[in-house]
Amino acid sequence: MAKLTKAEARAHARALELLDKDVLTYDERLFVLENWNEGANHINGVAGAFFTPVGLAGDFAIDAGGGRTIDLCAGIGALAFHVHWRGFYGRERNMPSPEILCIEINPAYVDVGRKVLPEATWICADVFGFDFASLGQFRTAIANPPFGATARTGAGPRYTGRAFEFHLIDLASDIADHGTFIIPQTSAPFQYSGVQCYRERPSADYLKFTQQTGIHLEAGCGVDCSYYRDQWRGIAPSVEIVCANFEDMPRNKNRSSPDAETELRALWNDHGIPVDRQNAVVDHIKAVARAGVKFEKCSTQGELFDESWLAKARAPF
Repeated sequence: MAKLTKAEARAHARALELLDKDVLTYDERLFVLENWNEGANHINGVAGAFFTPVGLAGDFAIDAGGGRTIDLCAGIGALAFHVHWRGFYGRERNMPSPEILCIEINPAYVDVGRKVLPEATWICADVFGFDFASLGQFRTAIANPPFGATARTGAGPRYTGRAFEFHLIDLASDIADHGTFIIPQTSAPFQYSGVQCYRERPSADYLKFTQQTGIHLEAGCGVDCSYYRDQWRGIAPSVEIVCANFEDMPRNKNRSSPDAETELRALWNDHGIPVDRQNAVVDHIKAVARAGVKFEKCSTQGELFDESWLAKARAPF
């Protein structure tokens, strides 16, 4: 266990007091994320558990995509928290919130996470021993996993090296369409943070990873993670945010799909159709369905999102 400074100990004690409340305000949740100190009662270095600085987690959410999301090795939920709230303020009014599911092996972290982000579903489990098939497919996987040769109970389906982060990304590629991860700069195929300009620099470990898995990691929008280097607790790592597209990989897996209404509304939003008009069309469709009207031909999901349905959304009934 790390010895906290007096200021850290006071802030941690205040965070513990807040966690005794049934429901926390947004500001109280942020305070817990910033001040609940994982090193107060846990030996973090053994498990490689170092929580993401809140500012970095906020920037990470820019790259994290959206849709149904799974946070692997979630800690107390800093990444998931910012992904949720960035999406909340970015959605049109009355749009449903995509599901977020957090998996974390440490029960103490899960208890905190449930107070910090009760909107998510929390599961206390080892990601390498969990049956993901029961959860279905996700649109996005996110993680700030343990780094390097941290002990594991299992492995990714293809990667055979030592790096925990590569095993986790390999695993994520089978359950999500896209992924966004914080990994050591030495594991990324590029340098961007803390240097004068972007440069490609794939390591031998990365080349082995991509050869075995077919996964290619890329830079996101361009977050200089070195800005937050001194805000980690217990370490000061050089890291990068990396993104991966798993959709075109030959995995023979089912692709994630939000419910039809969510997908249709997203398309309408892209074409500037007002929310009240969207609601009217959806209500009409539901009313027709409740009336038991039979259709000569069932529309395929693809047909629901072509130009004819955009025209129907704009036209009067």
